[in-house]
Amino acid sequence: MIKEKKDFIIMGIETSCDDTAVAIVKNGREILADKIISSATEQAKFGGVVPEIASRAHTEAILDATKQALKESNLTFNDIDGFAVTYGAGLLGALLVGVSFAKGLSYATNKPLIPVNHIRGHISAAYLQDKNLQPPFITLLVSGGHTAIIDVKSYDEFEVLGGTLDDAVGEAFDKVARVLGLSYPGGPNIEREAKTGKNSVKLPKMLKGKGGYNFSYSGLKTAVINHVHKLKQKGEEVNIADVACSFQCSAIDVLALKAVKAVKEKKYNTLTIGGGVAANGYLRESLTKACEKEKIKLVLPEKRYCTDNGAMIAAEGSIQFRKKNFADITLNAVASIPLRETLK
Repeated sequence: MIKEKKDFIIMGIETSCDDTAVAIVKNGREILADKIISSATEQAKFGGVVPEIASRAHTEAILDATKQALKESNLTFNDIDGFAVTYGAGLLGALLVGVSFAKGLSYATNKPLIPVNHIRGHISAAYLQDKNLQPPFITLLVSGGHTAIIDVKSYDEFEVLGGTLDDAVGEAFDKVARVLGLSYPGGPNIEREAKTGKNSVKLPKMLKGKGGYNFSYSGLKTAVINHVHKLKQKGEEVNIADVACSFQCSAIDVLALKAVKAVKEKKYNTLTIGGGVAANGYLRESLTKACEKEKIKLVLPEKRYCTDNGAMIAAEGSIQFRKKNFADITLNAVASIPLRETLK
């Protein structure tokens, strides 16, 4: 367990995609302020995130989000002990806005600059939900860029038990949404349609009983595309709700199955979840039922802290702050970081 000498306050800054997020967290667990300014509505006009628009939106919103966070917490920069910022992975231009801003704050206040990997932030979101959570535990990481089962051995020691062999689950959700004519962001719209549909379309559950803890979503995505195209070629109507429901079940059932299996195999008692797809209601319900059945403790961060947010960056930044893992003014943004390198 990490021992704390005193209370400390970290500001977390997140600009990896289309959300400008600034949060203030005490001792890595207590959220004092949390502000998110999203450009998703603007991005939806183009069917997805446009990097240039995202960068411009961050530039316009980051100071406002910071001021709002300070006001909500009733703090000033003098009260902040360090500035944690996402330096990767993500859209390079978007990341540069956050990194440059954090470097400016660090330089102006003479406070530490703390580099945070976005994926580690998603893992650390669980510490905000359960203030008494301690490793070891299993994390199911499900996002637009990654799908993996991770053995969190300690605050800074991880093992990737398995991951996607092709597409990430979040990427599959977005692509299937486009095929069905649903607007951006795809994940929430698939979930909404699925609520009124039936699991009636036969689709593959890739690597369900094979491949250890690995996953595959390319074949599932292709199966949906082929199903929709065949119906259209025949002049038949596509039941969007049924396709969405069937896809969601095929994509998510295997996640819950393998995550619970990993907890039992490692003889742990806790499963956590992180990443944007962790906000999916069907996944949350499936994991809750499976964990109740197996008497496993499930830590489900609030949906707000599954998607991109500054609080998770501050939480992970707090771990690095205790280790004095600081960066200097030469810190740069990195667009791509392999998962296994992320967790070294």
